[in-house]
Amino acid sequence: MTSFDSSPTLTAWRALLAVAVVFVMLATTGWTAVRHQHSEAPREIALASWARDRIAGHALPDTHAPPYRLAHFFATLTAGQQVALADKYPLVVGNLNGAPVTLRYRANRHVLALAETVEQQRTQDARLSPDGRHQAVLRLARFRSMLAGNRQILAFDPSGRGHAAEVFGDLDRATRISVIVPGVDTNLLTLERTGRKKNAAPVGMAQQLYGAERAARPGTRTAVIAWADYTAPAGIGMDAALGGLAADGAVRLNALVEALPGTSAVSLFCHSYGSVLCGVAAKGELPSRVSDIAVAGSPGMRADSAEALDTGARVWAMRDGDDWIQDVPNMAVGGLGHGADPVDPEFGARIVSANGAVGHSGYFEPGTDSLSNFAAIGVGAYDSVSCASTDQACHREISGDPDA
Repeated sequence: MTSFDSSPTLTAWRALLAVAVVFVMLATTGWTAVRHQHSEAPREIALASWARDRIAGHALPDTHAPPYRLAHFFATLTAGQQVALADKYPLVVGNLNGAPVTLRYRANRHVLALAETVEQQRTQDARLSPDGRHQAVLRLARFRSMLAGNRQILAFDPSGRGHAAEVFGDLDRATRISVIVPGVDTNLLTLERTGRKKNAAPVGMAQQLYGAERAARPGTRTAVIAWADYTAPAGIGMDAALGGLAADGAVRLNALVEALPGTSAVSLFCHSYGSVLCGVAAKGELPSRVSDIAVAGSPGMRADSAEALDTGARVWAMRDGDDWIQDVPNMAVGGLGHGADPVDPEFGARIVSANGAVGHSGYFEPGTDSLSNFAAIGVGAYDSVSCASTDQACHREISGDPDA
C-alpha cells in the first residue's frame, strides 16, 4: 500500500479536514501530531564510533559534511581502505551521501545480512506477541528478497518502519537519472509487492519506468531510483494532511540529488503525498541539475502555482479521471491541506495525459499514457509527450533534444 492507496471515503476525508481546521482555529498553543518513535541506537553507536576513528593517521570526516567533501575524502583512499570502512561501518557508509555508490551497495548488503539474522531470531522469540512475530516474519521475507540476486540498495535503515532506496541501471554512467518519490504508507514492508499491486509499490514503479525509458530511447544511458528513504505518513491521518513529514523528506531528497554522481540531468516523479514532498523540496534547496518534476495524483504541492515553486525545473502534472483524489478539497488553512491543484490550468504546470491509468495507484502500469509520458520526460524525449486535452501546448518552449 502506498500513496493513499487505502482509498478512504470522501466523506471521511472531508470530515477529517473539517475537524482539523476547527482544532487549529480554536487552539491557543498549537498541537502536535502523534508519531511513533523508534530507537536508532545501532546507528547512533556506529556514528559515535566513526567520529572517534581514524584511517591512515587521519580522522574520519563529519558525516554531515557536504557530499562533495565526502566524495573527495573517499577519493583519497585506496580501494582496500574504502572496503575496510564499508565493512566496519556499514550502517554509516551505506547511507552516506558522497560515498561511492558501489561501496554503498556493498555496505547495505552487510546491514541487510545482519538485519536478516536479527529478524530470524525474532520470529522465534516467545516474548513477542503473535502480531510481533508476524511482523518479524514479514520483515524477514523483505530482507531476504532485498538480498536476493545483485540488487543495488543505495540506502537502508531497518530501524522503526525502515527506510530504503534501490537503483535500477548504472548510476555512475547514466546520462539521465529518474527518482521515484512515493507517498503515504511507504516503508520497508511496502517497498515492493507482488500480484496486482506490484506496480503501485516503489520498486515496481521504478522497474516499470526503467523498462519504459529504455524502450523510449535505447541509446540513452538511464538509471531509476526507487526512493523510499524518508518517513512517510502512516495511513490517512493528520500527518497526511500536514507538511511536516514532507519538509523533513525534502531535506533528504535534496541531499540525495546533490550527492548523485556525475552531472546528468535528474527528473523527479512524485506520486500523491510524494508530490507534496517534491513541492517543498523545490521551494527549498533543490539542486539545479533537476530538469523536470512530474507529479501524479497530487493533493497539492504546497504552492499556489508552478511559478511559486521557484525552480528552473519544468513542472508536469497528470491525474487519471478515475482517481478519487480529485474530490479531495484543495485547501490550505493553518498548515492543513496542500494547496492548489497542480492539474488546474491556472496552476501553470504542463498537463499531460494519464489515459489508461486506473484509479489512484495505476500510473505506472504498462500500456498507459501516464507511464509513456513519464518515460519520455525521463529521457528528455519531450516531443513524444502526450498532452492532456486541457493543455495541448504542454511541450511549449522545449524541444525533443534530451539535453534541452
